[in-house]
Amino acid sequence: MASDLELKAKEAFEDDNYDLAYDLLTQAIGLSPNNADLYADRAQVNIKVNNLTEAVSDANKAIELNPSHSKAYLRKGTACIKLEEYQTAKAALEMGASLAPGDSKFTDLIKDCDELIAEESGVIPIQEESTTQGAATKAVEAENDLPEPPTVTVVKPKYRHEFYQKPDEMVITIFAKGIPRDSITVDFGEQILSVTINIPCKDAYVFQPRLFGKIIPSKCRYEVLSTKIEICLAKADHIQWTSLEFNKGSTVAQRFSVLPGNLRLRVLALFPPPYILVTTEKLVYFFIYVA
Repeated sequence: MASDLELKAKEAFEDDNYDLAYDLLTQAIGLSPNNADLYADRAQVNIKVNNLTEAVSDANKAIELNPSHSKAYLRKGTACIKLEEYQTAKAALEMGASLAPGDSKFTDLIKDCDELIAEESGVIPIQEESTTQGAATKAVEAENDLPEPPTVTVVKPKYRHEFYQKPDEMVITIFAKGIPRDSITVDFGEQILSVTINIPCKDAYVFQPRLFGKIIPSKCRYEVLSTKIEICLAKADHIQWTSLEFNKGSTVAQRFSVLPGNLRLRVLALFPPPYILVTTEKLVYFFIYVA
């Protein structure tokens, strides 16, 4: 029974056996897929092993199943702080605080978010070992009680995806033919994209990249077509992304620029469109031809 597996998972979690706890909770979710507590618990396990995007996904699923689940908002906020998604974290924590007004974890983490947001915007000087970050870390570590999770993850079907970009947006295409719209869930964070395709009697597909740059969730959109899913991400800054996903080795992107008018006329005569024109700070011009 799912309840027996849940109890064993809690025991494994308390013994710091997170792999076993995750496996037991996943089995329990298979038996009781509409149990928000199980998803919230698995989100906490994912936080412990630093699977942060999976933790956000599990927390989102718990919230979808039970919008009044305060701990699911706490899990989401905790994971988003670690992902440096402070605005998203704050929104989740404020919702959780409204559901559990007596829980000091929410108020402490919201305060940390406010300080980190101010620090990120340059209002507060960034220090190498920030006391604010130390406080946030302590608050996150104090969040030790077992949680609850989201998406049913099994072996993922392989849907090919590709992307291209414009100065103000990144366009991602996932080639998934004949998928009903109600089987697709797309969530946008400050720097996270989460795509889930859940088809009855088939394994779930989850695509959750941490993005190269920040986006504006309210301006992002997606469209489900007969042969593909097209997702348009609104860039927070009009810069050239060097890749779709964030990695620590990524180089700093260059801003899109436009040629001076007289030079543009000469270029158009020599190089007919279509192409995207990009310049660097040293006025070196690159022509990226598009089909």
